[in-house]
Amino acid sequence: MSGWARDAVFYHIYPLGFCGAPEYNDFGAGVPRLDKLHGWIGHLKDLGVTALYLGPVFQSTKHGYDTADYFRIDSRLGDNEGFAKLCGALHEAGIKVVLDGVFNHVGRDFWAFRDVRERGQGSPYCGWFHDLNFGGPSPMGDPFWYTAWQGHYELVKLNLRNPDVVRHLLDAVGMWMDTFHIDGLRLDAADCVDFDFFRALKGFVQARDPDFWLMGEIIHGDYARWANPELLDSVTNYECWKGLWSAHNTKNYFEIAHSLQRQSGPGGIYRGLALYNFAENHDVNRLASTLAHRRHLENVYTILYTMPGIPSLYYGGEWAVEGVRSKTSDAVLRPCLELADMQARDQALCGRLAALARIRAAFPALRHGDFENVVIKNEQLIYRRATPEQRVYVALNLAGEEVHLDMPHSEPVLQDVLHGDEIFHNDGGRTWLPIPACGARVLVGAPDRFCW
Repeated sequence: MSGWARDAVFYHIYPLGFCGAPEYNDFGAGVPRLDKLHGWIGHLKDLGVTALYLGPVFQSTKHGYDTADYFRIDSRLGDNEGFAKLCGALHEAGIKVVLDGVFNHVGRDFWAFRDVRERGQGSPYCGWFHDLNFGGPSPMGDPFWYTAWQGHYELVKLNLRNPDVVRHLLDAVGMWMDTFHIDGLRLDAADCVDFDFFRALKGFVQARDPDFWLMGEIIHGDYARWANPELLDSVTNYECWKGLWSAHNTKNYFEIAHSLQRQSGPGGIYRGLALYNFAENHDVNRLASTLAHRRHLENVYTILYTMPGIPSLYYGGEWAVEGVRSKTSDAVLRPCLELADMQARDQALCGRLAALARIRAAFPALRHGDFENVVIKNEQLIYRRATPEQRVYVALNLAGEEVHLDMPHSEPVLQDVLHGDEIFHNDGGRTWLPIPACGARVLVGAPDRFCW
């Protein structure tokens, strides 16, 4: 996979919500709402963010996943020129840019589908859409039928077996790479996309940029079907997303320990893969609303930043923004945030996240090391990340009081880089380790006091 992604700390923004854009696009002149992100770059740097994943930014009718034009920035966000300047500023700050590639489906305002609606069987674009036929009406009142994404007929499935469609999409990606100099793509609804298209996409981007990163949205299934040398570099790790909050709510660290061991431990099925890890995103309830106790926020993020894979922070998570989706809307998960308002809040979690990012950057074992559980209890967990040169132990306690654990290890000295570099000595092959209430330690094995 691309080398930079394994070392990255991601920040994920849903642009239309972040900017407070109107719900529907009038397709008028561009309004540069996304320019507000220039003012957030310093904040991202302070958090230790090195890569920004922006949800849909291209011209669409409503929520961004109903694309109308792959070659234009959504006019509710700005225009191509302004977005190119923003990407330049992010790159100058050392932040990679990853965009949403929505290639399974388009919106009904997509220019080729509009041509079919207007010209019927006389349109040269009838073959651009999956199973489009004139054997009966669609639920939207069209005199033809087509395949929709999961029954949502405002989302029209593309025919990715049509070489003209593939060429159009690859031309768009080429334009994004040339104009915005993007560093990667997150592939929406990757489980619905034809594997041959992913092969074509990977060959196309790697010929232009061998470090270009491809990550797919996968909720269920064997992640290695998509994340492999032929197709994509990474996929969303929904298994561990669930385990991160559920293990705390049920006071059962065995749950997340099992997932981590199954995926990345000795004999793990995804060893060598750097999965895309997250505690919340634009489609799931906010972590602060999901956890039974907010005091467990720091432990969730400690695991996120130290477990195998790539950590991603969803915008507002650093201030414990709340939100629970309704049956009909995800809008509350995708709020408009103003930095000045957020900076008036408690900044303690921001500080912890910044510290975790610094620790992750300082110790290669946390980015590249093997994984193994050391101690597992219902309310306590210790695991080790190790390279031949370095060992780091992560110790967690979700109980409401300090606990002491008998921790076996072979290090002469352990140094807690999360709490003032406190030193713990080896006592006959183990340490009687105190772990704070609802807290954690990140312990680096070193023969002497480690300076970092």
